[in-house]
Amino acid sequence: MTTIIDGNAVADDIRADVSACAETLADEGVTPGLATVLMSDDGASETYVSMKQRACADTGIESFHHEIDPDEPAEVLYDRIDDLNADPSVHGILVQMPVPDHVDKATVLERIDPMKDVDGFHPENVGRLVSGNARYKPCTPHGVQKILAAHDIETEGKDAVVVGRSDIVGKPMANLFIQYGPGGNATTTICHSRTENLGEKTRSADILVAAAGVPRMIEGSMVSEGAVVIDVGVNRVDADTEKGYELVGDVDFGSVREKASAITPVPGGVGPLTIAMLMYNTVKAASLQSDVPVDLP
Repeated sequence: MTTIIDGNAVADDIRADVSACAETLADEGVTPGLATVLMSDDGASETYVSMKQRACADTGIESFHHEIDPDEPAEVLYDRIDDLNADPSVHGILVQMPVPDHVDKATVLERIDPMKDVDGFHPENVGRLVSGNARYKPCTPHGVQKILAAHDIETEGKDAVVVGRSDIVGKPMANLFIQYGPGGNATTTICHSRTENLGEKTRSADILVAAAGVPRMIEGSMVSEGAVVIDVGVNRVDADTEKGYELVGDVDFGSVREKASAITPVPGGVGPLTIAMLMYNTVKAASLQSDVPVDLP
């Protein structure tokens, strides 16, 4: 029987832990604060920011939202980041991507104070992750680790295959799998758009993480019997629905679930963990910046 992993249930447990830690901080006069910055008219980005604001309200985190007209010069965004870096009530800063073409994404990421970089994308934090001394783990890969741990899925000694090499998911996911310690110690392969004989590689996986951004690219024939399949993809495809589309993952759920021992659905799998881990990182940031210890699992 294949286990359909309920990401919402795992995320609920994490949010409960985050809320308890936020209360510990509040008892010491510290209210964790997350600033979101939106420089886009993209509807999906606006939705993501709203979801993050609701999550803050649910977990005892104060949210500060800043909107910048996408036609403004890049310096307006950079100056806003500088202001937030200097604001002691703000412990975490998240600039919602994408930013306009005239704004340099690398400059945005480097401008954020590494201590307030709750996405974990600043070069300093990336280096700490790779060296095995992570300050903040990127939210989605960390969420995948939490899903595996919640279902007692061991990574040590297993063959893990990550399909996708993005800075947001693929690369940090692979780095987490190869680290010493819980959630790591896996023999890890990274596949991508230039990988030949992809199915041969994915069939070698005890744990397969699909994060390439290609709808239903992983089919049942590409998965070995009993593999654990984690689908990170969220793709909008045309469908005969009221909205005219549906959300699907990078995994062909119907054929893969026949082979997998456990699988995450889309939606309702990895997605809820991404926001839960952002709350986790924000509370951790508040703890580090205030020197008030909290017990984050």
